[in-house]
Amino acid sequence: MGFHLAGAQPQRRIMNVFIEAFIVGAVGFAIAMVANSISPRGLSLTRNYFPPAPTQAASATNNAGAVASPALLATNASPENKLAERLAARGLRRIEFAEVRRLYEDPRREQELIVFVDSRNEQSYLEGHIPAAYHFDHYYPDKYLPAVFPACQQAETVVVYCIGGDCEDSEFASVYLVDAGIPAARLNVFAGGFEAWRTNGMPVEIGPRGSGELQQKKQ
Repeated sequence: MGFHLAGAQPQRRIMNVFIEAFIVGAVGFAIAMVANSISPRGLSLTRNYFPPAPTQAASATNNAGAVASPALLATNASPENKLAERLAARGLRRIEFAEVRRLYEDPRREQELIVFVDSRNEQSYLEGHIPAAYHFDHYYPDKYLPAVFPACQQAETVVVYCIGGDCEDSEFASVYLVDAGIPAARLNVFAGGFEAWRTNGMPVEIGPRGSGELQQKKQ
């Protein structure tokens, strides 16, 4: 009898250990679940974190028949197209050198019905600009707007330019003029800018507007 009791005690101790371990595990699991539900970074128990990879057939269908999203098309668009789209969204036009030259040679320019606006900084403007172009640095509107705004108001056509290429000053200046009250339909952005003007051998006025002093062409 004594032997039977002595053998039962180790079994009871083992059973108690299992029970205690189960209780500790259950309590720990409950605490973990509560913490997960409270935490903003908790895992969603209904979400599949390992979704199956798309099948080859589905991928082929997507690649062959899917139409690229507007965002993707915009990403792949050329800088020229992006500029044209941004300007069109504001009712502005992007024009090239041939049209700019035609406007410059139009007799209406002498009557200021066609006006050119240089949107570069002051130093660049004084070093050379399209003859009779108004200067409008949109970073300092209060300095230039009193002169350029009335000219744009009475003009039928306004051509705004900067250096060209990646320069966005002509776009920003045009948007500022629209916001100031100049009708967008009058405004045209010369995409090639002053660089295209000079490269094509057109006359360049130096100094202030109306100085009449033309830059000598390089031989």
